[in-house]
Parts: sequence; structure tokens; C-alpha cells
Amino acid sequence: TQSTWGASLLREYHAIGSIPSLLSDLQSALKTLRESRELLRTESDPELTALVTSEMEEAQGQWDQVQRKALSAVLPRDDASHRAAIVEIRAGAGGDEAALFAADLLAMYQKLASLQGWKCDLVAYSKSDQGGCKEATLEISGEEAFSFLQYEAGTHRVQRVPETETQGRIHTSTATVAVLPQATEIDVNIQQKDLRIDFFRSSGPGGQHVNTTDSAVRVTHIPTNTVVSIQDERSQTANLNRAMSILRSRIYEHERQRVMNERASMRSQMIGSGDRSERIRTYNFPQSRVTDHRVGESFNVDSFLEGSDFEFLVPRLRETDSERFLESMEEETEVKSKGKKK
Repeated sequence: TQSTWGASLLREYHAIGSIPSLLSDLQSALKTLRESRELLRTESDPELTALVTSEMEEAQGQWDQVQRKALSAVLPRDDASHRAAIVEIRAGAGGDEAALFAADLLAMYQKLASLQGWKCDLVAYSKSDQGGCKEATLEISGEEAFSFLQYEAGTHRVQRVPETETQGRIHTSTATVAVLPQATEIDVNIQQKDLRIDFFRSSGPGGQHVNTTDSAVRVTHIPTNTVVSIQDERSQTANLNRAMSILRSRIYEHERQRVMNERASMRSQMIGSGDRSERIRTYNFPQSRVTDHRVGESFNVDSFLEGSDFEFLVPRLRETDSERFLESMEEETEVKSKGKKK
């Protein structure tokens, strides 16, 4: 549609709008570097030499910083980066403690959404016997919510002493997080003949209507065997709409990942690939430390769970992603170049 095209064009404008300013900053830093090097070749005064050296180091730091920003600005953007996000949290290994940790992650993302000014809806929640969270689904909408939250996908590990532990032993548990870009009917065309829709009675809390009406819904996409169950809303229609929204997003993400994996496979055939640990982050409560293993950065566990450290972490993750992409492109170009020489 015209409005969709206009929104896409506006996003592209904002994405490239900073490039002229970044190029100007690069030219300024390069000029300072050249002038400083020329002065160092001709200057013999120790004090002036020290001053010029300091200016040159500062200009080099500016050059490196602006160069990274400029490279990130011209890299191809993920088509899904502007979308709302669906965040799915599941307790992993560790029993009750894993479910309690999953509940901590759920609260963290809700606080993060509030800090960012995003709209956050809890659309599905399954409570454990000990008050933790077996699994939960959030719909988070706001400016580039998926672009910001996509780095949360993976396995999160917690190390702490459970309240029921009498010997003071540290237990290790995990929770998994999946982050999907929210899809629309335009993105994913689901045929009615490919769906199996079952209605049943809700089994959790919800008031007098629970177990008296068949308001809960289970939608199965037969070709991909993708199943979504929703029972949090009172009406069949509301639950069905929620389920279809999540189903579209899962199918959209499945196809998006398939395309990305094909591209990565083609690249790895040329340059090889290195395995990367599935675990993205460790929450170590005895040491009051959260460590993100992808960038090697650590944070205070309490402030991190309040959502206040993501403003620092996400730019570092984006920068690391850009650097890895550029490195892989350079290696790919080098391999292609060698192949042509043969």
C-alpha cells in the first residue's frame, strides 16, 4: 500500500541520513592525522612533539569510532528491524529454579519495555507450581522494538542458591528466549485449508467464566506443524486473533531464518565457519554479576534485571554484529579473488 511504501521510504531516509555527517567527521579526523604526522616529521621541540602526539592519538580514536558508525550505517538493514517483537520465554533445565528464573526474565523485559516507552502485552502465561513461569509470550510494540530485542534470543543461564537449598550450594539453571518479528497478513498468506482450529475450556485463572465456556483456542498450521495455544482472553475471537498473530510471526520468522541460513551456508562453504556457544548470557547472583558472552561485558545483576543496562549493551552487540559481518564479507571477497586467479 501507499502508506506502507511511505513508511518504508521514511525508514530508509533515517537509516542513511547520518552518512553525510559521518563522512564529514571522517574527513576532519583524516586531515588532523595527516597534519599531525607531517608536524612530527619536522618538529624537534619535545613539548610540541608531545602535544602533537596527543592530538594525533585523539584524532585516531575519533577516526576509529566514526569509521565503525559509518560502516554500520551503510550495511544492509534487516527488513524486520522496524517491526514489533514477539518475545517467547521458556523455563529450561533446572526444574523449579528454571521456572523462577524465567519469571525474572519476563519481569526484566516488561521493565525494559516501560523504560523504552514501548507497549507491552502479556498474551500467554503458564505458571509453575512454585510460582515461577513455565512459559510466557509478550507482544512488544514501539520504535524498532525487534531491532533492539533480537539480541535476547538464545539460552540464558543463572547461577544462584535457591531459597530451599539448606547447604548453600549454587545451582545452575537455564531459560530460553525466542524473539520473533511480528508479521502481518500481508507478510504471510495462510490458507484456511492449512489450519486446524480447536476450541477448549481454559484451565488457568480467569474468573467465573473459566471452565464454563470453550474460549481457549489451539491453532495448528498443518504444513509446518506449528502449534499456538492461547487461553488468556475471555472470548474465542480474542484468543483466536492472538493465536493467529503469533502463528503468522512464527511462520514469517521460520522463512526469514531459512533464507538467512542459506546465505550463511553459501558463505561458510567458501570461508569456513566457527561454532558459537548457544549460551548468550550468565546471571551469577553470588558474584552479583551478569556477563554477556558475545561481547565479554559484565554488569551488576540487580541493575541489569531492572532493564537499565541495555542502552549500553545493545549498541555494543550491534557493533559486534557489524564487525563480524564485515569480516565475513572481506574473507568471502578474498576467497573469490583467489578463485579467479586460479
